[in-house]
Amino acid sequence: DKSTNVRTALKTGSFGLFNPSLLLEQKLSQKTSFTTSLEWTKADGHYKYRYQKKAGYDTTAVRQNGDVAAFRGEISFNSKISEKAKASLKAYFYNSERGLPGAIVANNYDHIQRQWDSNFFIHGSYQNSFSDACDLLANVKFSKDFSRYLDPDYKTLEGALNNKYYQNEFYASIVNLYKINKWWKIALATDFSINTLEANLYRFPYPTRYSYLGALSSEMHWNRLDIQANLLDAYVDEQVKYYQQGKNQNVFCPVLSASYQPLENKNFRVRAFYKESFRMPTFNDLYYTFIGNSSLKPEFTKQYNFGTTYLLEPRKFLQTASFQADVYYNRVKDKIIAMPSSNLFRWTMMNLGEVEIKGLDINFNLIFKLPAEIALDLGLSYTYQIARDITPKGNTYGDQISYIPKNSGTLTSSINWKKWQLNYSFIYTGERYSQKANIPVNYVQPWYTSDMAIIWDATILKKRIKIGAEVNNLMNQYYDVVLNFPMPGRNYRLNLAINF
Repeated sequence: DKSTNVRTALKTGSFGLFNPSLLLEQKLSQKTSFTTSLEWTKADGHYKYRYQKKAGYDTTAVRQNGDVAAFRGEISFNSKISEKAKASLKAYFYNSERGLPGAIVANNYDHIQRQWDSNFFIHGSYQNSFSDACDLLANVKFSKDFSRYLDPDYKTLEGALNNKYYQNEFYASIVNLYKINKWWKIALATDFSINTLEANLYRFPYPTRYSYLGALSSEMHWNRLDIQANLLDAYVDEQVKYYQQGKNQNVFCPVLSASYQPLENKNFRVRAFYKESFRMPTFNDLYYTFIGNSSLKPEFTKQYNFGTTYLLEPRKFLQTASFQADVYYNRVKDKIIAMPSSNLFRWTMMNLGEVEIKGLDINFNLIFKLPAEIALDLGLSYTYQIARDITPKGNTYGDQISYIPKNSGTLTSSINWKKWQLNYSFIYTGERYSQKANIPVNYVQPWYTSDMAIIWDATILKKRIKIGAEVNNLMNQYYDVVLNFPMPGRNYRLNLAINF
C-alpha cells in the first residue's frame, strides 16, 4: 500500500572505503512506477601485505596504487499496460577511475598505471500474452563503453602510453512462445546485434561485428518426465576496416536435456544433458593492445552432464535438507584462456588446442529450527575438477591448465535469533599452476579465507534500520589469487541502511 519507498545506506571500513547509496521507488499510478538508484564508491586501497622470498617472509609493505573512485546511477520505469501486457525502460551509467597495482617482483612495489572506464546503456522490454497459448517477449538495447589505459613508464614516440577505446553495441531480440497443449510447448527466439570498436591507436583495424542468432526450443512435460530440446543457429560476420582480414562463423549448436522422477517421492529427481556451444573472442580479447590476440580462434565445447537432486520434507527439528550432485565431462577445442601479466590491465590471450575437463560438483544445504527461536542454516559445496591440456604433440600434454584448482569448496553458515543474524563463510581454493607447464617454479599454493558478519535488523520509529559489521580474512592469511598480486589481510567493514 506504500506509494514511496526510500532506502539510504552507507558502507565504510578498511582501505579508506566510503560507499554511500540511495534507492528511491515511486508509484506513479496503479499501473506505473519508477525506480532510481545512485551509488558512489571511494577507497585508497592501502593495505599491508607480506612479501615472500625463498628464505621466507622477510618484508612487510603497503600496497600502492590500488585506489578507486566510482559512480553508478540507474533509473527504470515499469508499466502494466493491461492484464496481459507489461513494459519496462531502464537507463544505466557507470564511471570510474582506478589505479592498477602491479605484480610484486624484483623488489618493485610501486606502480603508476591508471585506468578509466565509462559505461552507458538504455534497455527497453515488452511482454504480452496474446492468449493462453501464445506469449511474446521483445527486448532492445543500446550501449556505449569507454576505456582508457595510461602507463607513464611505457614511452612511445608521442610520449607516455595512453590508449583509449570506444565500443558501441546495438542489440534486439524477439521471442515467441506457443503452448501446443498441456504437456508440450515450443519457442522461437531471434537475436541481432551490431558491435563496433574504435581506438586512438596507430594501424588499428576498426572492427564491426554483426551477429545473427536463431534458437528453436521445445519442452515436453509429463507426470515424472521433462524433456527439453534446443537448436541454435548462429551466424557471425566480422568485418575490419584496415590491415586485417575479417572472420565469419556459422555454427549449429544442439542441446538435449531430461529430468526424471524414478520413485514416488517427488523430491527425488535425476537429470542429464548434452550441449554443444561456442564462444567468439570478444573485441577486448582480439584488439586491445597488450591484451588482444587477433589470431584467436572461437572456442567450441561439447558438454555431458549427469546429476541428481533430493529434498527432504520438513521435520520438527530439521526443517529442510537438500542435496545436489553432478558429474560432468567437457571437451573443448581452441579453449580461450587469459594469462596474467605485469599489471591487471595487461593480460595475454591464447588458445589451447584441445582441453578435457572432468568434474564433480556436490552441494548440501541444511536448515534447522532450534529452541529459543533460533534458526540455523548450513551450506556446503565442493568441486573436484581435472582440466587437462590434451593438445596432440603439445609441450604440456596432460598438464592441468593454469589457475584451475583440482579441489575447491565453500562452507557457509547463518544463525538467526530475533533481530540478530550471525554469518560465517569459509572459502578454499586448492593448489594451482600459474603457467601452462606444471613444474615447481609455476606452483601456486592453496589458499583459504574465513569471513564473519553480524547484523542487527529492527524497526525504530516506523523506520526499518539494518546495521552490520564484517570481518573479512579473519585469520589474516597471506595469499595470492594471481601469483605475485598479494591480497589484503584481515579487514573490516561497517554497514548502515535505513528504509523510509
